[in-house]
Amino acid sequence: MLRGIATVNVYVEDPAAAADWYAEVLGIEPYFTREGPEGRPAYVEFRIGDHQQELGFIDRRFAPASFATPARNDDPAAPAGAVIHWHVNDLESAVARLLDLGASVLDPITPRGEGFVTASVVDPFGNVLGVMTNVHYLHMLDS
Repeated sequence: MLRGIATVNVYVEDPAAAADWYAEVLGIEPYFTREGPEGRPAYVEFRIGDHQQELGFIDRRFAPASFATPARNDDPAAPAGAVIHWHVNDLESAVARLLDLGASVLDPITPRGEGFVTASVVDPFGNVLGVMTNVHYLHMLDS
């Protein structure tokens, strides 16, 4: 079912600042930026590595509720951190299977635009598993 890492998403307070810092670290500029309702970046993404995998920075205000604060001192068992999304061929079936096997929804199936659709679940052990339909991943396979 899991075909390969498609996107690593990290929630940050300031996606533009994260983009600047990672541009310096990586030596490249982000290839994609989506603005939020007020016109500032809400999502910034780089393609990195041998397989041009995606590293994205999302404004924390769009995070699932349990990701909303960077420190989880109030509930150390709550999931937090980055969400690594694995490309799957059939997102709806993959999520349904994960739920049937005991996972719970963290972030429901959500269209993100331009052919990208994501979802994440918490496995029975408290770990976050992201799955998605990712057109970039499929293009990489075709090339």
